[in-house]
Amino acid sequence: MIKSMTGFGRASSEEESARSFSLEMKSVNHRYLDINIRMPKSMISLEERIRRIVGERLNRGKVDIFLNYKNYGQFDTAAKLNVDLADSYVDCLKQIKERYSLKDELSLTLISRFPEVIVLEEHEENLEDIWKELLPLVNKALDTIICMREAEGQKLYEDMILKSNDIEANVRKIEAKCPEVLKAYKEKLREKLQGILENVQIDENRLAMEVAIFADKSTIDEEITRLYSHINQLRSTFLLNEPIGRKLDFIIQEMNRETNTIASKSTDLEITNLVINIKNMIEKIREQIQNIE
Repeated sequence: MIKSMTGFGRASSEEESARSFSLEMKSVNHRYLDINIRMPKSMISLEERIRRIVGERLNRGKVDIFLNYKNYGQFDTAAKLNVDLADSYVDCLKQIKERYSLKDELSLTLISRFPEVIVLEEHEENLEDIWKELLPLVNKALDTIICMREAEGQKLYEDMILKSNDIEANVRKIEAKCPEVLKAYKEKLREKLQGILENVQIDENRLAMEVAIFADKSTIDEEITRLYSHINQLRSTFLLNEPIGRKLDFIIQEMNRETNTIASKSTDLEITNLVINIKNMIEKIREQIQNIE
């Protein structure tokens, strides 16, 4: 089954959950699998697990993942007294008071204003518990992306099949035209010789030899045979249940090479126009292949 590399997936936690996750995942075409994740720093140790899950289900594409997280629990953050630092401040203030005979009394407001006396500590959550909730969301977003990739891949398949049929039809026209080209060359050569050698009997053996030389130089039988083979290979590759983008790209390059060879050998206007049609279809398929996994 053909899969494109374009897709989008979203998943979020249930509203009544104490933890709130919002996950978005999008993918576009890329030569390899390139995963970029934006997530809270407190969860950064889970990044590699997410990469592994994505890598197990996607083979190619640039994948951007955006994860937002919020804990609505009561112990997200807590204020804590830095006892050692507060004691140190108080001791220093007492020394200053005694040394300089100051009368001001120490106050709660004064001490609490000193840096780091009261600090906010974030509650350290159990990442394994977080992962148990996050993993299903990652897979849900991936399910959506894969579904979109498969749907677009089916559309690409249907369109490329039509284009491959057009290519084959043009190749058959070229194949049917070849004997006519040879016959036309023979008649044209005969007329040319008759115009030059008036009242002189044309050597039919010599004429046949010249036609044979022309046929040898302009024959495209092998190129046509290989084109048919590549078209069949293209269609059979479409049906493989594996990543086929790179293989299709190679096949289409070979088809283009054979078509260029036919163009270089052709002296017939109709064949040249048919070759142009084939090259146009090949280029359109090549562009579509760039988005196939």
